[in-house]
Amino acid sequence: MIDQVDDKLINPQVIFSWRAPIRAYKKRSAGVLRFYIAVALLLSLIVIFFGDKILVLPIIAVVFLFYVLTITPPPTITNTVTKFGIETAGNTYRFEHLSHFYFSKKFDYYMLVIVSRAPYLYHIYLVVKEEETVQKLIRLLSEHLIYQEHPHKTITDKLTDFLTRLMPEEPITKDVVEV
Repeated sequence: MIDQVDDKLINPQVIFSWRAPIRAYKKRSAGVLRFYIAVALLLSLIVIFFGDKILVLPIIAVVFLFYVLTITPPPTITNTVTKFGIETAGNTYRFEHLSHFYFSKKFDYYMLVIVSRAPYLYHIYLVVKEEETVQKLIRLLSEHLIYQEHPHKTITDKLTDFLTRLMPEEPITKDVVEV
């Protein structure tokens, strides 16, 4: 007989699961979009000045990508830790293929970063909202993977952190309607 609770099947292999956005997201004001456009125009003028007009297209493409990622809030997904690995966004990663994990902070979220074994060394980025979930994940994943409190950052990680610090911080103000 299959166990059922509230018409849902209980999977005995699931150890822990949590719901979170698929990527870290922070609502930005229109001033940030103006900043993106101003930087893109400046870069485009420099590129045109040096005679490489074709390079304006990638600049426009990157600005469009920033615009879409800034305006569109991410969907919420369910991340699951099972006895055999981690399931997220329809993908399953087995513990045998994973090496270590660590946490970083991005916007108001904790980012669980899981690194695979060589030769691929891909990174899996999972968003975690609460501190309690972080502590539980450290306890659960430490049984299968190596936990690094102070991870070694690659050049890409350092460059991403540097560019994130360059972004202007504007508090989002809500318009208050007085009656």
